[in-house]
This record gives sequence, structure tokens and C-alpha cells, in this order.
Amino acid sequence: MKFSVSLVIDAERDIRDIYRYAARKDSEEKAYRLLYNLEKTVMSLETMPLKGHFPPELERIGVFEFREIFFKPYRIIYQVVKSRVYVHCVLDGRGDLQDLLQERLLR
Repeated sequence: MKFSVSLVIDAERDIRDIYRYAARKDSEEKAYRLLYNLEKTVMSLETMPLKGHFPPELERIGVFEFREIFFKPYRIIYQVVKSRVYVHCVLDGRGDLQDLLQERLLR
């Protein structure tokens, strides 16, 4: 069964910001390659949406409705609802994300 994958507005903004930052700090070519690989990773959820694990920051507070996969160092946070996958965040995993995840996902 193939799942439908959608990016919520916050995730679209995250990806756009990641691309802009990479283009500014590195090169357009590398930013494009990063964007391509992030999108490829996100689209892998069409066929294997349950492959991710629960984000530890949310698991610690008893929230099990979100999962995450990685395209290092980026964390892709998503939710599976029936035959749909909603990507909520694409975040740089090198920082402490406890507060950000709670703020973004539990509002």
C-alpha cells in the first residue's frame, strides 16, 4: 500500500530555510543536492511510513503520535494518520530540540 505524503507549512518553511542557508554558506549546487536528498528521504515514507522511531524528547513525556527519520544531521518529524503521512518538521538535529518539538507539535 502506498501512503500519501504531505508537508505541513512549517515543514515547507524548514526545508526552504535549510536550502537558503546551505546556498549562502556553501554553494547553490550543494544546496540543491541537499534539497534533493531531503525530498528523497521524505518520499521514502510513501512505502515505509512506520520505519521511523519515536523522537526521544516526545517519548519521555508520553507522546507517541509522531515519528522521526534522519537525513543527517536533519531530523524529519512526521505523523501517520490512516493512509496519509504528514511531515511536521525538518530540523537540524545538532541542537537541543526538546522545547522546539513540544512547542511546534503539541500546540
